[in-house]
Amino acid sequence: MDYKKIIKNQEIRFKMLNLLDFIPDKIMLQIQYRIKTGRSLILSNPRRYTEKLQWYKLFYRDPLMAKCSDKFDVRDFVEGKGLGEILNTLYGVYENVEDIRFENLPNRFVLKYTNGSGANLFITDKSSININSLKSQLNQWMTKRKANYGREWCYYNVPSRIIIEELIDRDENNDIPDYKFFCFNGKVKYLYTMVDYVDDHKNGRCSFFTPEFEQLPYRRSEYKEIDREIQKPDRFDEMIKIAEILSEDFPHVRVDLYNIKGKIIFGELTFYNACGYTIFSPDEFDYILGKEFILPKKML
Repeated sequence: MDYKKIIKNQEIRFKMLNLLDFIPDKIMLQIQYRIKTGRSLILSNPRRYTEKLQWYKLFYRDPLMAKCSDKFDVRDFVEGKGLGEILNTLYGVYENVEDIRFENLPNRFVLKYTNGSGANLFITDKSSININSLKSQLNQWMTKRKANYGREWCYYNVPSRIIIEELIDRDENNDIPDYKFFCFNGKVKYLYTMVDYVDDHKNGRCSFFTPEFEQLPYRRSEYKEIDREIQKPDRFDEMIKIAEILSEDFPHVRVDLYNIKGKIIFGELTFYNACGYTIFSPDEFDYILGKEFILPKKML
């Protein structure tokens, strides 16, 4: 069921979720999993990757995951791994939107909300934006977005802040080359990338690859598969090493790295890929990823 087509207004969806705050996490995840995948959630002996992600939310709560879910605090984690050179240029971090001095920023930059996913604004020409409208949108992020919509506990105590970073350049295909590495116990097992998605996500194409960068016949079902040859990026082996260094402390994490003509830039660490509700095509890939995800002992 595509609930977003039924309830198109995001604000209304958020208000409905706020009304359901009282429902315990386990029950809410069972409800959401049924709505979003059409299947019952099995937690007693999960085999699917998407099922194991729900178990991960409920039963494994390492405080380090909370630090690394914060788009600002994760920078310290990356620095501590000796990888500070892959961090994107930071222009500022703000707890109050009114403290942002837009006149002092360069003409191009990206704004990110530190607590949650999908809250990014890419400013390509500062002179063309309405600053008051922009501030209004940022304040909505700070006051209306809640961390528990997907019952992803590691976002619960992340402070609401805005960070501003350098805007990454697009490539010759008008894409921002982004590689998402699925790591299990410090080893990259699969990754995916997308093309044709930056300006309109609905037109994006997605395919999974092996750590040797061999394209596989698997994708996220909401996107078509990549239908053209994708060249292995420069320094790809180094990207694998970086992803494994950044993932070595966790049973599972997705490590996102950009590669701009051989320049590797850190994106983020994601513990619950797509909140654990991805529909894979073909469906067998849910089980293939699930085999790689060896659930740890509970940590509550």
